[in-house]
Amino acid sequence: MEKKKVVIGMSGGVDSSVGAWLLKEQGYDVIGATMVHWEPEGCHIGEVLDQMAKEQYGGPDGDTGNGILKSGMVPAFAADARRMADALGIPHYILDFRREFREHVMKQFAEEYLRGRTPNPCVICNRFVKWEALLARSRALGAEYIATGHYARIKILPNGRYTLQVTGQKDQTYALYRLTQEQLSHTLMPVGLYQKSEIRNMAKQAGLEAADTPDSQEICFIPDHDYAKFIREFTGKVPPEGNFVTKDGRILGRHQGITNYTVGQRRGLNIAEGRRIFVTEIRPQTNEVVIGEAEDVFSDRLVCDEVNWMAVDGLHGREMRVSAKIRYAHKAAPCVIREREDGSVECVFDEPQRAITPGQAVVFYQDDYVVGGGTIR
Repeated sequence: MEKKKVVIGMSGGVDSSVGAWLLKEQGYDVIGATMVHWEPEGCHIGEVLDQMAKEQYGGPDGDTGNGILKSGMVPAFAADARRMADALGIPHYILDFRREFREHVMKQFAEEYLRGRTPNPCVICNRFVKWEALLARSRALGAEYIATGHYARIKILPNGRYTLQVTGQKDQTYALYRLTQEQLSHTLMPVGLYQKSEIRNMAKQAGLEAADTPDSQEICFIPDHDYAKFIREFTGKVPPEGNFVTKDGRILGRHQGITNYTVGQRRGLNIAEGRRIFVTEIRPQTNEVVIGEAEDVFSDRLVCDEVNWMAVDGLHGREMRVSAKIRYAHKAAPCVIREREDGSVECVFDEPQRAITPGQAVVFYQDDYVVGGGTIR
């Protein structure tokens, strides 16, 4: 019987490396793939990829063929992943996703900040790059499945729907809520059954150097965490200064451009009020940043759009009692959700929640399954 072929995204880190090892142990025909999303300053990744494509496809510089590059003389940015693939005895490819990442992730990130919202680029990257683009390239390699090193479990419910089940301490379902039924049906998550400590022990047992690799940090394409600088350089737009105001319109001072602020922020405001103050709202239409007290940052409801349903195919006019997370580190809070006439979803919490932030994701859970989620509006 022919082995089922799976392409696993490999960064060279411990999670994806052990994931590839587990898949081999389970009898899959495993292919390792390093996904190139962006080009760090001074790394010249583009030049390397263009040269590799020219050698493999014979095309002009800039033509990366189908975006699938067989790694021969492996470039430095993929060296760790290639070393892990060699140790496991599996083939290794480099997948050029720079165009998809720029269009879906970097562009959307900048546009959302200019609209006074705080986006979650990892959610978008997972949906449109790490899954949609990876699945398309993997099929070109003859693979039926893709796999990643994410900590989550895929389950098929009695209603036939695919959903994600929460794991342990390192649960990553929050950032994966936008995956479609089609994507989930072709996905394997081999490390989702284990704790991080178990994965590191497996790496040592398997003799993989990745056992001591530190976890990656977000946001990958802004390593200096200067979001305003990235937006200036990416868009060529410099958001103008404007007024800090109270909710009743009193001017407190001048801000440095709305891209420097997010709801719930307290530090870096440079307003001498003699008390703890916070950003409670951003108004791009009037170029104002609203300042308030600690209690003003709390709210008991939100509305979300761009809803993706996972465990169910919609609410169909009924209310549902769930728990909702409004950011990655947030403890899911009990609430009721209901659909509105425009297709958006209103979420009413039992208790007010801190810093419900437009642009961020809200994810709904029932028991330990993902019901669905949306973008906070």
